[in-house]
Order: sequence, then C-alpha cells, then structure tokens
Amino acid sequence: MNDARAAALFDKISGRTDTPDDLSAGAATAEARNGMRHIVSLSMTKVADGLIDPKLVLAWLLTALGAPAVFAGALVPIREAGALLPQMPLAGAVQAMRHRKWAWVWGSAGQGVAAALIAVSALTLEGVAAGVAICAALALLALCRAACSVSYKDILGKTVGKARRGSVTGLAGSVGSVGVLIFAVILMSGMMQSRGVVVIALLLAACLWGGAALLFSTLEEEPSRAESRSPASFAILKGNGPLQRFIVTRGLLVSTALAPPYLVVLAGQGGEGTLGRLGALVLASSLSSLVSSYVWGRLSDRSSRRVLILTGLVGAAALAGALALWALGLATTLWAMPLVLFVLVVAYHGVRQGRSTYLVDMAPPDQRAAYAAVANTVIGVLLLVAGAIGGGAALISPQATLVVFMLMALAASGVAYYLPEVEHAG
Repeated sequence: MNDARAAALFDKISGRTDTPDDLSAGAATAEARNGMRHIVSLSMTKVADGLIDPKLVLAWLLTALGAPAVFAGALVPIREAGALLPQMPLAGAVQAMRHRKWAWVWGSAGQGVAAALIAVSALTLEGVAAGVAICAALALLALCRAACSVSYKDILGKTVGKARRGSVTGLAGSVGSVGVLIFAVILMSGMMQSRGVVVIALLLAACLWGGAALLFSTLEEEPSRAESRSPASFAILKGNGPLQRFIVTRGLLVSTALAPPYLVVLAGQGGEGTLGRLGALVLASSLSSLVSSYVWGRLSDRSSRRVLILTGLVGAAALAGALALWALGLATTLWAMPLVLFVLVVAYHGVRQGRSTYLVDMAPPDQRAAYAAVANTVIGVLLLVAGAIGGGAALISPQATLVVFMLMALAASGVAYYLPEVEHAG
C-alpha cells in the first residue's frame, strides 16, 4: 500500500484529517503507515487470543486429555494474573530500550512459541503430564503477553496521535472478532469434538502471533531519549489523584469480565457440558466485539472518561436484567441469557477500549510504560480479590454473585464521573 492510499484509509478510519500536535514531525509523517500496521498486527493477535481462549479451548482440551480438573481451574488465573503481575519489573526493561517495539515483537513471538508448545503437548501427552505441560506453556504465554501489554501503550502513544488511538484499537477489535466469530460457529457446530481440530486452531494461533511480530517489527518508531526513562514504582501513585481514581474505576469494572460464567450457570445449561456453554459465550463475545469495538474506540477518542462511565452503567443494567429474568422465571429460555451475555460483553469491550485510551492519553509521554505497569499490577491483585469475592458469593448462589458484580459496575461509574477529561475537545 502506497503512502497516499495509507493516509487516505487511515484518515477515514480515524475520522481525523488534521496533523496530530502530540507527535514529532517524523512520527506525524509516518502516522498513517504505522496506524495500519497497528490495526493489522492487533487484529492477528486478537484472532489468536480467541483460538486459544483458556475458558473454552484449553479447558476443553485438558478435559479431552484426561487431565485432573484442578488444571482446568488454574488456566484463567494463570493467564490473567500472569499477564498483569510481572509488568512492573518488565516496565523498567522496556523503558531502557531505545526502540520499544522490540518488546512487543518478542512478546508476540513468544506467545506464538507458547501456543506451539501447547499444541505439541496435546499431541504427545495425556493426564497429569499434559496438565502440567499446558499450564507451564500458558504461564510462558502470559509472561510474553505482559511484555506486549506494558510496552504497547507507550508505542501507540509515540506512533499514533491523540484522538486517533481508540479508532485504531477499536477497529482491530472488530476485525479480529470476525475470525473469532467463525471459530465460535465451528465450536457450536460440534466440529470441535475432534482433538485434531483443536490442535490445528492452536497452530494457527501460533502462526498469527508470529506473523504479527514480523509485521510489527517494521513499525517506524523514533528512538526514545535516555532522559525519558523512569522506573516503574508504586511511588507514582502518591499524590496522583487521577491515576488513583482510574485504577479504582478499572478495578471495579473487572466485574464485567468475571460475570459471564455466572450468567451461564443461571441459565441452567449445565447439562450441555462445558464446551456448549462456553461456545455460546465465545459466540456472544465475538458478535458483540464485531458490532461494538470500533464504535467504542471512536467514542473513546472523544471522551474515554464518558466511555468508562457508560460501560459501568451498561454492565450494571445487563446484570440487573439477568436477575430480573431469573425472578420472572425466564432465565432458562432460549433467548434470555444469550441476550444478557451480548449486552454485558458489549460493556466489557467498552471497558477495554475506554481504559486503554484513557491511560495512554492521561500519562505523561515519558511515563506511559510506568503508568501501565503500575496500573496493571494493581489490577492483577484486584482481579484475584474480586474473583475470590465472587467465588465466595457463589457459595450462597449465582444470584448473589451477580448482585455483587452489579454493585461494582455501578460504583465504577460513580468513581469514573470524577475523572478528569484527557482528550482534546471535539
């Protein structure tokens, strides 16, 4: 794609034709080319994420391999906490790099290697050995994912101007969801009963991560200056009211990520097995991402603060709707829980877009990696705490858990209301 076509396409995607005033002259010249590289690379990784979803694919795979249930239960904590908690030490290493794209490149390539190792384990191991090997490979994937996460906001801020970043990540989410949607249809069709199909999906994910790494390596990133490096430390939170409120808001909004499995339980679909229930969840997630990610991204470019407020309200409304349907005796009907899941996951994708755009636009240019690392480390801990609270409430009933998550989402909107606006006006 030549420069003129790239520029025209990027202007159409972002809805902006002005020259970004927060980029250097060189970065502004390369913005359109870099923006398209971001979109394609992120789309590939989002498809790969869907193909290796721990809640669905890996849980089903471990069951098929005869691994004890404890390994399937460990998958999501390994993936989520493993991708968040290492980010503070990684941030220091990233900020010592002149070209920080290489942290993302090696992180994406490492996730591809981990996916390939999981595929090899599925072909060669069974039982406890398969469980240990796959969980270990997933831990490697999570660590590499952490490197991508802690470096990406800094790279995005250096290569794409403010009021355009949400459009880039939002469109990538929608494009990537098409591939996940196709995969979800295959899951629901029953074709996933063959272990070979799962292995093929894992190998495809490995190739997609590798391809994304190769493309991202061509990003035109200007070198960072030595004086812009600063260590990631919890001291960054001291006296930083906006960052503190942002972290509290984001911590409360993890309710939108933790609630879907309890909706499935409420629907009374246990007889269909883990594969069928989570297949429906993947389908709802991919459809909602397809229709909402780009829209949330554009809205985030106008006001990511308002997106965070709105997503909390939408998430709370979805959970209230689930409870109302249960009270009316409609929770087990064919349409009820899929509809609630769709709305809730729309809110979840809004949370992802809003939090990412807000953090990049709020953080000083020389501290983006540090802000991301500290925020993600705190969120990793809060995620474990919220999961434990939800699990404790589940001992009472799934409805009690949904009430807790609904209140968390409402509280998130209240806290987000007091966040400062960080985007340009208009």
